[in-house]
Amino acid sequence: MLEPSSGVTEDGSIVGDPDHRRPCLTHWIAWASWNSGSPSCETFFDLAGKAKRLAGLEQEQLDPAFWSNQDRARAVVQEIKTLKGWLVPANDIVQRIADARGLTELLGAEPDEGMTQELERELGSLEQAVEAFELKSMLQGADDFRDALVTIHPGAGGTESQDWAEMLMRMYVRWGERHGFQVTILDLPPGEEAGIKSATVEVKGEYAYGFLKAEKGVHRLVRISPFDSQSRRHTSFASVFVYPEVDDTIEIELRDEDIKMDVFRASGAGGQHVNKTSSAVRLTHLPTGIVVSCQQERSQHKNKETAMKMLRAALYQRRLEEQEAERAKLEATKTDISWGNQIRSYVFQPYTMVNDHRTELKVGDVQRVMDGDLDEFIQTYLKRFGGSVH
Repeated sequence: MLEPSSGVTEDGSIVGDPDHRRPCLTHWIAWASWNSGSPSCETFFDLAGKAKRLAGLEQEQLDPAFWSNQDRARAVVQEIKTLKGWLVPANDIVQRIADARGLTELLGAEPDEGMTQELERELGSLEQAVEAFELKSMLQGADDFRDALVTIHPGAGGTESQDWAEMLMRMYVRWGERHGFQVTILDLPPGEEAGIKSATVEVKGEYAYGFLKAEKGVHRLVRISPFDSQSRRHTSFASVFVYPEVDDTIEIELRDEDIKMDVFRASGAGGQHVNKTSSAVRLTHLPTGIVVSCQQERSQHKNKETAMKMLRAALYQRRLEEQEAERAKLEATKTDISWGNQIRSYVFQPYTMVNDHRTELKVGDVQRVMDGDLDEFIQTYLKRFGGSVH
């Protein structure tokens, strides 16, 4: 804990600010203590262990025969990237804390309004950096670091639910783009009148699955329907599933005799945009009944390649769910999300409110949420469940 003489009071306020307008920055003080040698943070994040592991892997990379085993080499490169993703920001935070503590010592000896304002700005920035690092520490699942495949399916209700599914799809696309993820719509069959029959969206980027797993479940919409001539209020449902995208280092057996492939013409806007060739691909995995399709590319070969990747991810998720089901039988502590048990409600009329039923977080600006501002919901979910739910 920093002493008041160092420029910060016991409650975290800055010496030299007579009104103590700057709120207590608990995270900053905790990290300052860690920088002074507190074992608790070091043990919790195991940064020393991560640094030792990184040094060993980098030494392994220097072996001339490193790339002779391609699968092992890819796994090592990925692990190095993940470890650096922890250590680089942690070291940056520690250095910034050291600089800020030096500045507080100067302020304790010679108060200065300009330096106090500079310290306030740095403390605010440090608080955000620490919160982001702590949030990342909750993404400890075996697949959290992977890219994500998001699938959306409308519920019963025809056009109304199909339109809601399309609204959700746009929301996730905008969320991904806001965070610099690479977002690709792999499959988007349109509804008869409006909306979509389903959607598959690929979100590529570090920890995409770890963040988006918070969105699994049933999403409920309440609004005055634009498709109702009497302007009545309707309730619609759509389900969202999120899968970790599986790479070639994970063993998923796909035998040709177990896969049925159908080709068809891709859906389009009509006229000159209609695809004249059967380039779209649908794959059915006969042993499990899992069906995936892709019509994003003009090339049938590329669509098949993408569909195989989607099938591999779906089979991997199925394997995880089977393992979880076995654990649930033993523990009897966990129930699956089922249709009708919505995780979140989006109310447009008679008032505006987005309510997450798992965390009780409520946000009044529904349009901001629909524009992709999901961070508060994801962060609140991860802070409550992130350490145990995958």
